[in-house]
Amino acid sequence: MTRGGTANGPTFLTPEQAAAVVPDGATLAIGGSGGGLLEPDALLAALGKHYRNTTHPAGLTLVHTTGIGDRAGGGMDHLAHPGLADRVIAGNWGMAPQMSRMAAAGEFEAYNFPQGVMSQLYREIAAGRPGLLTHVGLGTFCDPRVEAGRLNDRSLGTYVEVVELAGREWLFYPSFDIDVCFIRGTVADEHGNIAMGEEPARLEMLAMAQATHNRGGTVIAQVKYVVEAGSLDARTVEIPGILVDHVVACPDQRQLVTHDYNPGFSGELTVALSTLPAFDLDERKVVARRAVREIRAGDVVNLGVGIADGIASVAAEEGVSGRFTLTIEQGLVGGIPARGVIFGVSTNPSAILDQPAQFDFYDGGGLDIAFLGFAQIDAVGNVNVSKFGGRVIGTGGFVNISQNAATVVFCGTFTAGGLQAHPADGALTIAAEGRHRKFVTAVDQITFSAAEALRRGQRVLYVTERAVFALTDAGLELVEVAPGVDAQRDVLDQLPFAVGVGDVTPMATDIFRPDLLGLAHDLDRSDTP
Repeated sequence: MTRGGTANGPTFLTPEQAAAVVPDGATLAIGGSGGGLLEPDALLAALGKHYRNTTHPAGLTLVHTTGIGDRAGGGMDHLAHPGLADRVIAGNWGMAPQMSRMAAAGEFEAYNFPQGVMSQLYREIAAGRPGLLTHVGLGTFCDPRVEAGRLNDRSLGTYVEVVELAGREWLFYPSFDIDVCFIRGTVADEHGNIAMGEEPARLEMLAMAQATHNRGGTVIAQVKYVVEAGSLDARTVEIPGILVDHVVACPDQRQLVTHDYNPGFSGELTVALSTLPAFDLDERKVVARRAVREIRAGDVVNLGVGIADGIASVAAEEGVSGRFTLTIEQGLVGGIPARGVIFGVSTNPSAILDQPAQFDFYDGGGLDIAFLGFAQIDAVGNVNVSKFGGRVIGTGGFVNISQNAATVVFCGTFTAGGLQAHPADGALTIAAEGRHRKFVTAVDQITFSAAEALRRGQRVLYVTERAVFALTDAGLELVEVAPGVDAQRDVLDQLPFAVGVGDVTPMATDIFRPDLLGLAHDLDRSDTP
């Protein structure tokens, strides 16, 4: 593909002109991470409109590392038009429900691989290496002996292989060509140098640009501002202009779908934690309060999206956020991870890393403990978050994190869809069960392999509002039950399979009261001399 830049710098285009650069049949790599985080939404909207008006470009292969969108028509859903894509390879699908529905219906080939694998793979492509060799994905639906990451019957491609090296099994994810990539930053100068001062993360924007450039593709960057050449401090430049072919300036670019700009997200100011929204006492907060007690002073912690992200709010409320380090896979270290659609940013981060580097740390065993959600749990302790009930959600960073943390705590309500569980006066009342059972005989898809966890010697807990289970060689074992809950009627009789019942203890009563838990005292006792 002929690049569009010149010796003096990139060409400056409108979003509509940039959309016309993408040819039929191209492989288009797209940066971003949901909720507007580094999402080139103006480029995606223009590309979708260009296709509707001209039926071009058609037959694309779309690649994105994690979920892109706002669950309300933005992000990848701009491209949810029959014929635009022949193939989509994604780390997560949950932020773009229309694309997810098309994948489930088999309207194009659809694949899901771990977020960390995809972010690291860009570096392998950039370096001209054959692909990524990793243990991440073994035993899960990404393993070619299980589902090979395929999401529908139309998906027949092979994008992962099992290999043996140094006496171990590994998964090999091969490199691929990239024709065009859409990336985003805050500022571009006239030479195409990109700085990200207002962005709450870095993700793998540099690796994407390097990979696309070195494969002969075209790099298109969306930014908020354009400044004179030479006016950027070299220390702030994340993507050098030698990699950038086209720049699209969008003065109305928002930091996130919920914020025009918050300096506490980008690390430019430290905002008062008292300004964060309160977390009312309900069944979700009960789960977060029980889970947070597994943290020890000095731990390096990962929080997953969903109910687990409430742990950050509990820690802030208790004033103990500085006693351990909360991290999220988008590259944030320290601070208070945000909840909801903008999960992927943190208030007051202490460091903002490139996402591939964060996953290097995770994959190598850097996490002491991780808190993740669940959609299904089966009799042997496997967990599914990626595909259930006919919905394609995707794994995101879940596989990397759950396979590599020393302790994994899965967090969720016991049932869903109408559950009425009321914490009060030190006990829990179950007024109505949810319609959807989350404990099932066999999960629809294996996102977490219990057998692999046992082989690795991980400690695994499953925390709900009414009970806590532990993973053992024999499967699940009930270890705690909430006060006010009948263990037989409200827990064991609600399970479609038998579990071990050992020395069951009551969950702490203070979890079910609105008063503070006194976590600072708990952490003092856990400090090592």
